[in-house]
Amino acid sequence: MTLISAALLLFLVMDPLGNIPLFLTALKNVDPARRLKVIIRELFIALLVMLIFLFSGQAFLSALHISEPALTATGGVILFLIALKMIFPQDNSSHKATEEEPFIVPLAIPYIAGPSTLATLILIMNGEPERWLEWLAALLAAWAVSGVILMSAGPLAKILRNRGLIAIERLMGMILVAIAIQMLMDGIAKFITQISLGA
Repeated sequence: MTLISAALLLFLVMDPLGNIPLFLTALKNVDPARRLKVIIRELFIALLVMLIFLFSGQAFLSALHISEPALTATGGVILFLIALKMIFPQDNSSHKATEEEPFIVPLAIPYIAGPSTLATLILIMNGEPERWLEWLAALLAAWAVSGVILMSAGPLAKILRNRGLIAIERLMGMILVAIAIQMLMDGIAKFITQISLGA
């Protein structure tokens, strides 16, 4: 995996365009003058959480004795399920605006640093930990682009409207399906190779 492909993967999993309606709903009761400050604060909180998982996830997996082929295959399955939700979006009417200003939940976690993003970070780092600087750069790039999109949530929602956002999210989901299938195939191939060498 290259730096660019890792950044693209993280961007797709973060799904900032799909999160625009959720952000607008969560910030509905926040003073418009404070919304940008709240989004920036939540972005940095999410970045901190993602950095922790990027650099400590490998130790967690080692403690659980999870093999690399198993992790790769599992990552493929997880990404495939995420992609299905992007292609077939569910009704978000259950997401209601909070009366108080949101703090950490739900904007930073799980909208930005969700379980799927954290699992992807662990997967990337576990594959080639010696390339941690590249993975850090990929995370920062994906986070920065996602941040720009989320800070422009209001204007983007007016330009693209609901149908436009759904169409783009489905396109991103289709790309993610291909990545997920490739990861699943890689995990199975690594497992078969390990069995062959063991035999």
